[in-house]
Amino acid sequence: MSLECLIGIKFKDFVIMATDMNHLQSIMVHKGDADKMQKLSSNLLMAICGESGDTTQFGEYIEKNVQLYKMRNGYELPPSAAVHFTRNTLATHLRSREPYMVNLLLGGYDPDLKSAELYYMDYLAASIPVNYYAFGYGGWFTLSVMDREYRPDMSEAEAYALLEKCVSEIKRRFLANLPKFRVRCINKDGIKDMKNIIAVGEVA
Repeated sequence: MSLECLIGIKFKDFVIMATDMNHLQSIMVHKGDADKMQKLSSNLLMAICGESGDTTQFGEYIEKNVQLYKMRNGYELPPSAAVHFTRNTLATHLRSREPYMVNLLLGGYDPDLKSAELYYMDYLAASIPVNYYAFGYGGWFTLSVMDREYRPDMSEAEAYALLEKCVSEIKRRFLANLPKFRVRCINKDGIKDMKNIIAVGEVA
């Protein structure tokens, strides 16, 4: 569990993901524009948190291998296959002297099945498909909001508004300052950047 926060929500035709933009070490914020999402392919996005060196190395390793698969075979890995590869890599390193201490959410759109997919994966290589999930201490405050408000048939505007409610709840309830969240949407047209969410609301 960490002071970072990853949020992912799956809907009928798209997945929306948000990550805080703080780069932290101990009690200090190094910068406030960190990008904690890795674009694995045109329809697949990974949000990752954990030890800073591990997140960079593991994220880039998965990204380059997914791209290498496309170059060798002429087509992209579907989200479910990319998740299996990622999980196998994480599990293999877990049983070595160099485990990766990372938690991640993988969201994508499968053009063959015409469906959106979202997967949870933790540092122990446990993986499961989910409708929504959030990592980090901040995520504890968002799960109740998503339990209450989530509908699988929401539009992109409604999904963005739901994320705003989640970020607002983190602002009110969480002792750490997570002022900005980067937001991206994955659908049949690819990965789209959305407007960053600035946390608003009075502390409870």
